[in-house]
Amino acid sequence: MLKVRPIVVDDEMTVLGGNMRLRACIEAELKEVYIIKVSEFTDEQKKEFVIKDNSSFGEWDWDLLANEWNIESLSDWGLDIPASYFDEDVEPDFDMDELDKDLDTYINSKVKQITLYFDNQQYEYVLAKLEEIMKKLQLESNTDVIISLLEEYETKA
Repeated sequence: MLKVRPIVVDDEMTVLGGNMRLRACIEAELKEVYIIKVSEFTDEQKKEFVIKDNSSFGEWDWDLLANEWNIESLSDWGLDIPASYFDEDVEPDFDMDELDKDLDTYINSKVKQITLYFDNQQYEYVLAKLEEIMKKLQLESNTDVIISLLEEYETKA
């Protein structure tokens, strides 16, 4: 799969496409991965590539996108954006029964998610430190590392 969809990076080795593939490679402890380095992209072209590469996958933080990206460009690049982001006079059409059902599912699920935002340098640092601690303490996942660190902090406090 990595030969067909290599990881795409810029001159600073910032991943533009393939973050999850890279994470899987790191967790699989692969020593080599296929990458394509794009030097000729402008900052705007990099943003466009990131959106186009991810437009069919995952979930989006709509508020983050609305505040840090040009909504019209996102739409032009193929991201399906709710109409309410284009017209401030339009109230989003919410199905309260569906929202209640989604909320109940989330509240009653066994797994929850916390999203943290890092700049590129912080991200690389945190990822490396989590990996280092995971190996040192012989833990199974980043979740286990975070819990271990919190428990350690709690005993010292």
